Amino acid sequence: GCVLDGKVYPFGHISRTDDCFRCTCTQSQISCCSLFHTPVGYDKEKCKIVFNKRSCNYDVVEKNDPSKECFVHSRV
Repeated sequence: GCVLDGKVYPFGHISRTDDCFRCTCTQSQISCCSLFHTPVGYDKEKCKIVFNKRSCNYDVVEKNDPSKECFVHSRV
């Protein structure tokens, strides 16, 4: 298998790692891409981003009240 961040994964397709990546593991290499997109278009004065490992995405919430979500214009 392949070792990624100290964890061994079997050869083949890995649909989701512990750190929210999708990977392909072969005998010669492992290649991965992220399952999440980083928010870039939001009110940075009023809001903050928090990584949600359960959903493999960034939540954008109000700094003063994290229970309230902020509108995100775009993600990259």
